[in-house]
Amino acid sequence: QVQLVESGGGLVQPGGSLRLSCAASGSIANINAMGWYRQAPGKERELVAHIRSGGNTNYADSVKGRFTISRDNAKNTVYLQMNSLKPEDTAVYYCNAEKEVAGTGYDYWGQGTQVTVSS
Repeated sequence: QVQLVESGGGLVQPGGSLRLSCAASGSIANINAMGWYRQAPGKERELVAHIRSGGNTNYADSVKGRFTISRDNAKNTVYLQMNSLKPEDTAVYYCNAEKEVAGTGYDYWGQGTQVTVSS
């Protein structure tokens, strides 16, 4: 099992910044990728940013140029730096870890952290 604990959410004004952190613990070997997803009220969960173990990243079009995902392997932690925040970025943000064991893929999720962008 992999445990993921997010932190760093909160209330911020439009144009502001926040940094989310996700610390992984437990059986963290063979985690191939980690990412951030978000879910706004009444909407489906969507990918925000994703980083593979080799460092390759990808982003939702809506956050490109504003958000940056990074990973500290020594601390087993992934970060999401969010700049130029907009009200439409308001959502619960979830950390995700993808792991493969003997050819079978597993997904793990954190409990979520609320991000609210409002004046």
